[in-house]
Amino acid sequence: MPDGGPDGGPQHRPVGRLAPSPTGALHLGHARSFLLAWWHARSRGGKVVLRLEDLDGDRVKPGMADEAVRDLEWLGLDWDGEVIVQSRGKERLDAAVADLIARGLAYPCVCTRVEIAASQSAPQAEPGAEPGEVRYPGTCRGRFESLEDAQRKSGRAPAVRLRVAPGIVRFEDGFAGDQAFDVERDAGDFPVARRAGAAAYQLAVVVDDAHAGVTEVVRGDDLLASAARQWLVQEALGLPHPSWFHVPLVVDEGGRRLAKRTEALALRRLRESGIDSARIVAWIARRSGVDVGDAATARECAERFDLARVPRAPLVCGPREHAELGLG
Repeated sequence: MPDGGPDGGPQHRPVGRLAPSPTGALHLGHARSFLLAWWHARSRGGKVVLRLEDLDGDRVKPGMADEAVRDLEWLGLDWDGEVIVQSRGKERLDAAVADLIARGLAYPCVCTRVEIAASQSAPQAEPGAEPGEVRYPGTCRGRFESLEDAQRKSGRAPAVRLRVAPGIVRFEDGFAGDQAFDVERDAGDFPVARRAGAAAYQLAVVVDDAHAGVTEVVRGDDLLASAARQWLVQEALGLPHPSWFHVPLVVDEGGRRLAKRTEALALRRLRESGIDSARIVAWIARRSGVDVGDAATARECAERFDLARVPRAPLVCGPREHAELGLG
């Protein structure tokens, strides 16, 4: 398999994106990722797209989309154009899935998670696997002629999986450096559409980024393995590869990543408790290589921001940092 990498074409004006998922309250870790993405684009005169990733209907919580927008505005972030709601682009996503099936690059799959796990004598996460993931053994490859055939023969609504060829996917990450993943070994054929019919995450972000003209993606380094899978989807659909920048996460004093259940650091709670967002912004900026005081706006920080100055280690936010931020 040939090596991959960011699109080498000219980029006259970078286009970044913010892509919160309304499945729970945003927290301080999200704030840092979104600020870094916004600063990286705005500091170079770039555009920013806001997309609400609401395809996971079972996990989307009422009101969280509006809360996410309010949180971003509270941080002082803005964006170009209307807010993109991912679920409203369903026809575009469905067309991409249908195209992959028609060209033999994807196929219907009726296997359940229990069946996939049972097929492994000793399921064990590979280095590039996602948490809790078991490699798919290809059970349904060549088994059905179409989605309708899979439904009729199995009595189940099929998912759709991308055919993954053996070989290493390589790409240059603008922050994390050279990356190499063996997706076929780590995950096997992975889903591009769920059994409920909705496009899966790996396909949806690829199609929507291309549709919005996104040229760069700044996000947490827990998604590096996803970048390799998205590179494969981009290749299959003939879409450009954006420049990726995967940054270390915000973690607690024990080194654990923050989660949406981290209520004490939820942006809504901070916002409603009267915390000055300028203190939050300045704290994140100082720990991202920006020389500012105790309070600063996002736009002021953008003028001094350079992604190369962001530390390579995770950002710890424990009791001492809570006190520094006035969080009690």
